[in-house]
Amino acid sequence: MRIMSCLLLVVLCGLHSVDAQPRIESQFRIARLKYSGGGDWYNDPSEEVNLLKFIQQNTNIDCDPRYEFVDLSSDKLFSYPFLFITGHGNIAFSDYEVQRLRSYLQQGGFLYADDDYGMDKAFRREMKKVFPDQELVELPFSYGLYHCHFSFPNGVPKTHKHDGKPPQGFGLFHKGRLVVYYTYESNPSDGWEDDTEVHGDPEPVRQEALRFGTNIVVWVLTH
Repeated sequence: MRIMSCLLLVVLCGLHSVDAQPRIESQFRIARLKYSGGGDWYNDPSEEVNLLKFIQQNTNIDCDPRYEFVDLSSDKLFSYPFLFITGHGNIAFSDYEVQRLRSYLQQGGFLYADDDYGMDKAFRREMKKVFPDQELVELPFSYGLYHCHFSFPNGVPKTHKHDGKPPQGFGLFHKGRLVVYYTYESNPSDGWEDDTEVHGDPEPVRQEALRFGTNIVVWVLTH
């Protein structure tokens, strides 16, 4: 059974949580993907929490706003409909982890990747292992993800300058379904975090980033 079709039924308990609050098993959850290679997969743990709170306040999606993480070898992997990966450095998947991620995505899971500046080369290399016959393709501004809840007529918003290049959104598909979405030269997830002083994001930029994250989740849950 596909992970998405199970979402509103029973979702197994997540692997890790910041608190021990009792959970409602039908609530939507996001798991941070833990990886090897030296990259800081764990940075800014408030990001998903704030996004989930925003989604709960601005949609009809019932969310569980807590920080959780999972690695690809965990038995809990398939209990999460949505994985999030970010960082500044290297990513390295073992052969077994490549197989697990491929199976997860083909069976209905979804991966959102946000380059926090410096992980682009490694992420593209590892995705080529997962789907050897595919290349990440840039999604057109007309793609439904950019219009499904909030409107982003110019595609991915520019949250951070990075190298000053235009922001881009890339995808990998399985049987017509978007299974991997990757934002580059954009970094919306930094706009979700608690500490606004670190990046100096003004409130309009933070709100734009949260709205964009909401679109990603809405698109995943409806397609």
